Amino acid sequence: MAGTEGLDGVAALLAEAELAARFADPGERRRLRLAAGLSLDQVASAVGVGRQTVANWEDGSTPSPQSRGKYLRLLDGLSRLHPARPATPAASPTAAPAAPGQPSADSRTSAGRGADGSPLPAESPPARAARAGHARHRARRRTGSADELRAELSEHLTTTVEQELQRAGGDADAATAALVKRAIPDVMAVFARTRAQARYDHTAYPALPDILRKPARNDPDLVWEGRPSWRHPAYRRHPDGELPVTALDVNAAYLSAMKVWLPIGKLEHSTDPVHDRRRSGVHLITPPPWHHRDLPSPLGDREEPGPLWVTDATLRLLLRLAGPKHRLVEEPLIHESWTSSATETFLDSLRQLLAAVREEAIAAGDDVTNTYVKAMYSKFVSTLGESSHNREIARPDWVHLIRSQAFANLWSRAFKAHQAGLTVVSALGTDELHVAGDWRQVWSEGRGLSQMKVKTDREGRPVRYTVTRTA
Repeated sequence: MAGTEGLDGVAALLAEAELAARFADPGERRRLRLAAGLSLDQVASAVGVGRQTVANWEDGSTPSPQSRGKYLRLLDGLSRLHPARPATPAASPTAAPAAPGQPSADSRTSAGRGADGSPLPAESPPARAARAGHARHRARRRTGSADELRAELSEHLTTTVEQELQRAGGDADAATAALVKRAIPDVMAVFARTRAQARYDHTAYPALPDILRKPARNDPDLVWEGRPSWRHPAYRRHPDGELPVTALDVNAAYLSAMKVWLPIGKLEHSTDPVHDRRRSGVHLITPPPWHHRDLPSPLGDREEPGPLWVTDATLRLLLRLAGPKHRLVEEPLIHESWTSSATETFLDSLRQLLAAVREEAIAAGDDVTNTYVKAMYSKFVSTLGESSHNREIARPDWVHLIRSQAFANLWSRAFKAHQAGLTVVSALGTDELHVAGDWRQVWSEGRGLSQMKVKTDREGRPVRYTVTRTA
């Protein structure tokens, strides 16, 4: 009997070792969880470990013997529900290499067949252009980055786009639609990877103060973001106006705004009237009056006087304008705050990665990748709150902070234009600035994060008009 028990124990150990070998790849562990729509917290609860422990396993750490069995059985079950797609056959060693910017013979063959083996329609000229643009993107040599993880993730995103293009038979529109659809789980997986060796851990579901809770389902909470729809009161549009105006777009406003002071833990209440720069969150303030009609208010369209809740990004802007360098306003009065310890670099690795992939895609004419990256950062920001589309993290305070930082960045651009002698005619949302004067003396024209581009209408025509002074 003892011998039989020993054999059963050996069989169990061998079975567990086999599973451990099957799921040794951390990327496969992550793929299975995301394919099943499970959050890190759900897996952690089922296995009986902490959320960060599961994140570490998905970044290459070896599960401990105490929790390995449950985790491996979960992965085994998920693998039967979500088997990996078969790998694309390797190219024949005798095949001639494809010309630069053109797909290989093997990729053209696989792209020319549907899932059932039937021939697909010939690629259209735009589809061929999309494939060629992506091939140029792939061929670009990635240099200048000391961060091996960033290079690895950049390659991962590029490969993801390539695979979707192959599945779509080179159809750029179909591949783009598929990539946009998967943008949220993809960006959350990349975010987790960029945080794997980070200095700070964060609270994904902190207890929220009432000011960050919606009074009703379709009502906003009490935090004011400050996004404006501002127009200079002394000017109005007129076809015979004496002042020509150009509408400018800020490139990737939310991507740039991801460099913002974010609270990384549970928000704590304070009635200290002094701003602590090492903390971030939301603040109840009485703002100073704004007397500069040539510039939008740092609070956007806020007209109601008295106290209001603002984000740390808005408060920092007001304090900066009240400081000795500008002295444009008096200091705001801080009544109370909900904050935690903070860092400005929490999202920096993710921001730099997406910015680098975006820049390479633009240089290569790869619109598919560019649209994919835009969907990743815009959906990342918009779903960090209480969203059914993203169950990985719920930080509505982060959403407010990133959006208000985007407006603070727009305000700074308006101020820069004003200092250069341009007339600021309108500031709209977080990414639109209308100015009169030679704006190219202030910014270079282009699609880079520090550049500006002329806004176009639905027909692709530049948005320009004239205004006349009314007062």
